[in-house]
Amino acid sequence: MGTTISGFLVYLGDRLGLFRALKEGGPATAQELAERTDLAERYVHEWLCSQAAGGTVSYDPASKRFFLTEEPCACYADERSPTCFLGAYDLIASLFADESKLLTAFRSGNGVGWHQHDSRLFSGTARFFRPGYEAHLISEWMPALTGVGETLERGGPGVHVGCGYGVTTVLLGKRYPQSQFLGCDYHAPSIQRANDLAREQGVQGNAKFEVSGAKDYPGEGYDLVTFFDCLHDIGDPLGALQHVHNTLAPNGTVMLVEPFARDRLEDNPTPVGRVFYSASTVVCTTASKAQEVGLALGAQAGEARWRELFTEAGFRHFRRAAETPFSLVFEAQL
Repeated sequence: MGTTISGFLVYLGDRLGLFRALKEGGPATAQELAERTDLAERYVHEWLCSQAAGGTVSYDPASKRFFLTEEPCACYADERSPTCFLGAYDLIASLFADESKLLTAFRSGNGVGWHQHDSRLFSGTARFFRPGYEAHLISEWMPALTGVGETLERGGPGVHVGCGYGVTTVLLGKRYPQSQFLGCDYHAPSIQRANDLAREQGVQGNAKFEVSGAKDYPGEGYDLVTFFDCLHDIGDPLGALQHVHNTLAPNGTVMLVEPFARDRLEDNPTPVGRVFYSASTVVCTTASKAQEVGLALGAQAGEARWRELFTEAGFRHFRRAAETPFSLVFEAQL
């Protein structure tokens, strides 16, 4: 109970700027923090007490000041930290707004399309995954792929399937300015936001976005095709991989990033597994069930299942290239 209701207070604290103010201004009494944030002191005091009771905020009885230690600061007050989890609370808030749709899905067996969710799911998902992508994609994951970086340095084309808000497409566009990257997603509002992000980051010349699906995105001869935490959401992942097979250059590479999971349920009873199974129940599985085929792999499919699908789609090479506590990174080639 404490974890659940405290999560809502983390969401409020983020929206009200309380974590950020505590980080930037240093230790503070409730009155001092209320003055920094222009909020009502009584509510700020009770919020601080709740966070202190849960160990998120620390408290010094002698000075009556509250403060953030390094670890909570990295999780709740630093948007550039690879362990910033604030986006997850936007995502969770969206699920309560979608309660009636999810109840219907459980009773009918039908799905809830990504586009049918509360809009905080879209922004929250992008915000949740972005810190990890920024921390690992360019510095670790790309070098782990065989020869891909060198190809993109020379100007090889790439396509990002299920690009959402375009975070990774923009990161690749900035790192490899000689290459052209196309981001595709069926969700038009996300594509609009992705094009805005490309303009904001100055990569609109080589990172473009359009509305299209995983089995009909345009073009061929791609040196790199990427899926970031989305292939398990697709109703027909085999069909999507077959389309990739037909549009990939002979020496091209598929980069698949999926939530960290071992192959068996009994090996996944971890805090990370709990998060991803839970999100999978109400977001990933429902998204897949709303589409044709509706395979509903779920966010914890595991490496063996992915290898099986890539092999069935005609890929001869499949390996795990990198991993973090939250992600598995796979490389596939023809």
